[in-house]
Amino acid sequence: MNMKRWLALGAAVLLFAVAAGVNMASALFTKDWSSVMEETFGASQGQMEYVLEEGDVRDRIALLRVEGVIQDTGAASPLFATGYNHQAFMEQLDFIRDDKSVKGVVLYVDSPGGGVLESSDIRDKIVEVQEEREIPFYVSMGGLAASGGYYISAPADKIFAHKETMTGSIGVIMESINYGEFADKHGIDFVTIKSGKYKDILSPSREMTGEERAMLQEMLNDSYERFVDVIEDGRGMSEAEVKKWADGRIMNGRQAIEAGLVDETGRLEDAVAAMRKDHDLGKAELFEYGIDSGFGSLFGAKMQSMFKGDLETQIIGQVLADYNSPRMMYLYGEK
Repeated sequence: MNMKRWLALGAAVLLFAVAAGVNMASALFTKDWSSVMEETFGASQGQMEYVLEEGDVRDRIALLRVEGVIQDTGAASPLFATGYNHQAFMEQLDFIRDDKSVKGVVLYVDSPGGGVLESSDIRDKIVEVQEEREIPFYVSMGGLAASGGYYISAPADKIFAHKETMTGSIGVIMESINYGEFADKHGIDFVTIKSGKYKDILSPSREMTGEERAMLQEMLNDSYERFVDVIEDGRGMSEAEVKKWADGRIMNGRQAIEAGLVDETGRLEDAVAAMRKDHDLGKAELFEYGIDSGFGSLFGAKMQSMFKGDLETQIIGQVLADYNSPRMMYLYGEK
């Protein structure tokens, strides 16, 4: 066997090993370890209320938080307990819908956005609570409230942003990795058996056809138009006014106010103070929800201690989860 064939064989083995390693690591990093611990030790996981400012328990303000990428990765794993938990957040909105003592909600958003479906779920649930309870929703934007982060903010009665907040990025994106040229160069052949010519659309081992690109573009355009509609409904703007800014650009808090996408400059405490003043809730209790993971939280603390909770490890876990399959995202920046 000549050197060229040995090199091609080595490249094929290396590619196979990398793929297998990615799958194994993805399973490890995204595994719901809390469920394993609950099944083994009978531990429970639930949500608790934590009072931030004492006040009248009959008139309460709920503080909710969306921090991190808006993505449903299942029940939170204590290995990576930080970040956004979609299931827990949706449950919190259900609590507020059913809790008559809650007279207002302040939503803190510090997120680059995320999944199209998850963002839509949050927005629809917020609108549902607004309509059923007729209570105000205020949004306080943190350092980043872009794309899906803005999508879920749009229905709010009032939006606050810091001058240095990065927001906007109105649009949809879908990304995929293509290593077909690398495979061809090293003599690696991918054998694909499929039931229809589009079954391997966005395959990483070949170039996309013009017809396939047009199909995906139509899907993205539909999601984009829904994004525009959400802003029209939430902000009372015309389609032309929204599309003037809905080209994917990012902006700071001042620019967002000038564009009509944000109402006032302020921090979280300013949003809470405005809620109290605007809706006669000066004596209201302020509280937020938190996860009580039982034994799972102790296990998670140990695991985080072992990995030292370093940012690089968390990023690797996120990347491995994100690239399992391409999908449409309301997301600013790279996955």
